[in-house]
Amino acid sequence: MIYTVTFNPSLDYYVQVNNVKSGMVNRASSERLAVGGKGLNVSLALKELGDETMALGFIAGFTGKAIQEKVGQLGLQHDFIEVAGQSRINVKIKSNTETDINGSGAEVSENDVNKLVRKLKKLLKADDWLIISGSVPSGLDEFVYANLIKKLKSIKGVNFVVDACGKLLTETLKFKPFLIKPNIYEMCEIFSLSSIPDIEGVFACARKLQIWGARNVIVSMGSEGAVMVTETEQSMYVRAARGQLVNSVGAGDSMIAGFIHEFLKSKNYFTALNFATAAGSACAFTKNLATREQIEYVESLML
Repeated sequence: MIYTVTFNPSLDYYVQVNNVKSGMVNRASSERLAVGGKGLNVSLALKELGDETMALGFIAGFTGKAIQEKVGQLGLQHDFIEVAGQSRINVKIKSNTETDINGSGAEVSENDVNKLVRKLKKLLKADDWLIISGSVPSGLDEFVYANLIKKLKSIKGVNFVVDACGKLLTETLKFKPFLIKPNIYEMCEIFSLSSIPDIEGVFACARKLQIWGARNVIVSMGSEGAVMVTETEQSMYVRAARGQLVNSVGAGDSMIAGFIHEFLKSKNYFTALNFATAAGSACAFTKNLATREQIEYVESLML
């Protein structure tokens, strides 16, 4: 079974504004409302590929109830924990550039996290996958993901996947997650790099993350593709297909979903990375998460 954990799910309000003007009243030319949060995006992308998942995490208030209702309508299995406060609303303004205004999220306590641990201990079995991704509400510290994995490491054979920024990610490495997927900017932040390195430099940084404990590392680089270093000592680079950027939200989550889907099928790191890169690109080329047909078409352009 594949489980995703979203500590900070959201309602995402997408609004298209032609030539937005700061300090002025702007009129939307189109708008839509969707559920957001990296773990939920991974679950939705995996469902599109035909894989069964269960989405877990924290919801709060009327926005939390709306998230739960929408997730159910989308056909996802879910088992959220209700907490205090309000789940966040994120505003995504599409104009000449993309501008995001993200809310802070619900009030998640240490006791709430322990409820999640107890729930996961009942669910997880050998060969299951647990994907932990995204930001956390402001009341939680940067060790929360590491502590979560630490409490679950006694369950043998679980494949942990972590997609997060800064110490939220690096503190988990001592527990040897199966896969991490920083993007190129998150990688530069981790290593305090002032500019984006060349491909060999990216490989060098990825290998350092392995030395710190990650079993496999993918670094996503947007339109430049992705690199991967594996626990089988393989180093690989895949170029992305060319296309017009429509919406970058969910592209990294689609990469993770694409990788896991293909790896479960083929057990081949390169074909999994190739499909993952196609999934991320296809998502970036559409307004929503990409369909399986769109992903397979983009993959055909990469061959």
